[in-house]
Amino acid sequence: MTARDREPDGIDGIDEALALVAGASAAPHDPGGHSGRAHGAHRSDGTNEGSGTDREQRDHGAGSGATAAIAGPSASAAGPDRAATPGSRAASGRHRAEPWETARAIAVRSGRSARPASPGPAHRVPLDRALGRALAEPLAALTDLPSFDTSAMDGWAVSGPGPWTVRSAHRASTPRASDGPIEDHGILAGQGEAAPLPDGAAVRIATGARIPPEATAVVRSEHARIDSGGHLHAEHEVVPGQDIRPRGQECRSGDRLLPAGSLVTPAVLGLAAAAGYDALVTVPRPRVEILVLGDELLIKGLPHDGLIRDALGPMLAPWLRSLGAEVLATRRIGDDADALCHAITGSEADLVITTGGTASGPVDHVHPVLRKTGAELLVDGVAVRPGHPMLLARLASGRHLVGLPGNPLAAVSGLLTLAEPLLRSLAGRAPRTPYRAPLRDPVQGHPYDTRLVPVVHRDEGLVPLHFNGPAMLRGIAAADGLAVVPSGGAQAGQELEVLDLPWTAGADGECFT
Repeated sequence: MTARDREPDGIDGIDEALALVAGASAAPHDPGGHSGRAHGAHRSDGTNEGSGTDREQRDHGAGSGATAAIAGPSASAAGPDRAATPGSRAASGRHRAEPWETARAIAVRSGRSARPASPGPAHRVPLDRALGRALAEPLAALTDLPSFDTSAMDGWAVSGPGPWTVRSAHRASTPRASDGPIEDHGILAGQGEAAPLPDGAAVRIATGARIPPEATAVVRSEHARIDSGGHLHAEHEVVPGQDIRPRGQECRSGDRLLPAGSLVTPAVLGLAAAAGYDALVTVPRPRVEILVLGDELLIKGLPHDGLIRDALGPMLAPWLRSLGAEVLATRRIGDDADALCHAITGSEADLVITTGGTASGPVDHVHPVLRKTGAELLVDGVAVRPGHPMLLARLASGRHLVGLPGNPLAAVSGLLTLAEPLLRSLAGRAPRTPYRAPLRDPVQGHPYDTRLVPVVHRDEGLVPLHFNGPAMLRGIAAADGLAVVPSGGAQAGQELEVLDLPWTAGADGECFT
């Protein structure tokens, strides 16, 4: 039975695409399937569902069933490959895959220790160019906020207890005529300091305007009336300081507003402007170049004659920009080892990302090219499904390369496992604080690897999505995150770590409110 045979009929639209991943039957769409260039129907070894496929056992260096696969790689897999010097490990499929958590930690450390390719450790950029960067230094207030006492409401600034004699804003110390209220705009925002307000006097004032000296409160327009004698009466009790924003209420000059590493969001730009900044010192965006590999890829039109559409080229650049990267170019290399070697060694990017070619097929050139160029393999395979054959390398230049599998969802797994934490470190941002949420429905796990499963958040918990095979994007297109499913699976109600997708993730960073 193929993966398609296991899909329910009639799944249509986002809500209907939330069909759960059944825990009691075979996991839809080959949760343990290999994520290399070729893919197809799940091939079973005829044992129970927990044993995995025979191809999975070979990938993990185990030749005698699930017990050996869970226990670890064979001696031959753990020996020469693990003892090899950096940069010399063969792309044979016999290496030991890194645990998912370990691979992410390696990516974080690699970014922190990287030698930046961009000139200078930090850039001072105008506010209109700082969006999406990380602060290179803490944001400290350059002024009190507000910088003077201001009115929080449209109304009347009053001095002392009422009733009050209404005065002109332009002659606040002189009583006005007693034949009713004058047509006076009062004290407006942006005007300089007004004359002191005598005890028992009132003057009209606008929201944001500077409070005149000696004023003790603001009475809102809707809570006041003026009698025929020109006296202002409050309809509610007035307490000292009412509806006045005192100087320094939000912060004092020198207060630390945000820590270094904070993402510059639109709200941060507003705060910086209010605090007196014209420019911000930020970490340069990591520069990324994307190399799309494969002779079988089309850039337009319908698939035909064994050719398929390139889904990763259109997807990766905007995804990486949403992670704070500056994408220099997306280049299509094909299956040409010399062209790949030239593209990698000639790139000026802080991070090169390749798609496909990370397995050991006849035209999978990434490993041979990395060996040829003296690169050091930091992660060579990750115990995660989909996306097992992803890799992370440090190039001879000191820059980095992330090799993504060619299957689209497997590539997304590689982005979130290796590229995203590496880019955060290169950009000077702290790792995202993990969080967990309960499952609404059970989800089947891989026998010994972590699974990343597209989910959506609902009030009743995380809902796993169908169409989660390594070559599929339908599930992730409807998702707002990926649940990190441990080996063996998870039951309804169990809390799992969630990887938010960048366009649904909230702003992160330390709270100083």
